[in-house]
Amino acid sequence: MYRILIVDDEPMIRKGLQKLVEQSELPIESLRTAENGAAALQRIQEERPDFLFTDIRMPKMDGLELCRQVAELDADIQIVVVSGYNDFEYAQKCLSYGVKEYLLKPVNIKGFQSILEKLVRHKSKVSSETFVAVTKLEQWANRMEQAVWMLQETELDRLLGEIRHELSDYKLKLNRVCDVLEEIHTLLQHRLNIRDIYLLQGELALASAASEEMAWEQFASAVRRRLEELKAKRKGRVKDPVEESKQYIEQHLAEEVSLEEVAEHIGLNPSYFSQLFKQSTQETFVQYRTRRRMEKAKKLLEQPQWRITDISGEVGYADHPHFTKTFKKYAGCLPSEYRQQMGIRS
Repeated sequence: MYRILIVDDEPMIRKGLQKLVEQSELPIESLRTAENGAAALQRIQEERPDFLFTDIRMPKMDGLELCRQVAELDADIQIVVVSGYNDFEYAQKCLSYGVKEYLLKPVNIKGFQSILEKLVRHKSKVSSETFVAVTKLEQWANRMEQAVWMLQETELDRLLGEIRHELSDYKLKLNRVCDVLEEIHTLLQHRLNIRDIYLLQGELALASAASEEMAWEQFASAVRRRLEELKAKRKGRVKDPVEESKQYIEQHLAEEVSLEEVAEHIGLNPSYFSQLFKQSTQETFVQYRTRRRMEKAKKLLEQPQWRITDISGEVGYADHPHFTKTFKKYAGCLPSEYRQQMGIRS
């Protein structure tokens, strides 16, 4: 399965190249487009493509600068320059940035198909040059499973460091490192699932990792979460930890409750709880707490007997101006204005 990114400031050219890719019958995982080099770099940060097709002359960031930055970011991305005849000499400058091929506009089906075949052959050759044996991946997953199952946090951290050191000897490209880490994580999850462990998180996707350091951080964090989940399960927790935390927040909206305090109340590591909460609610702890405070404030503002200064304290704001500022940011108006909209005099 291949990931392809097409970059051109002309919509018709982008659509035409998209159609040629779709007609190629190449197994496509994702096919995305960008209107200039700056937008393309953002797309690449979100998900690294295998093949990049780019025009030369574009606003904001031209193709030459895009090729230069992509070469620094990930030399394993195969680049094809697609441009007009008049830009040929200019396009040749891209060769120093690892450009594989040059396509002349207008692009025909036969020429495009030939280029795609070359890219696929090259990628297959590169992929076969360096690989980590499946037996080695299984060995790492087995040892990791044992450390997680026995709740051996120190051993797990030591093992993660050892695997990283061993894997560095293979001198793999970033995309291959991500593939290996995703495979280890899948093997680990499979082994834990056999033991009837309910896991809160599914597959690990590292395509958006901009560096090897980031990929390792995401991988290590995911593995440590497996241990934290198992630890919580063995404490006999029957309530959903996120729902339990929401109840606790609701009961203490008038207080300055911290993430650490809530994590301790439900018996989870603060770092793990923070990740779990964000994963479940799509909000950070602070964002959720602020939203619930503002929703309660609106309900109280709708009751004439409550003074606005008292309401700020009731929802956890000792500093009244801070409450007013936060409410306006959330509701789009001041508390007094909100009351007026309700037909209530402050």
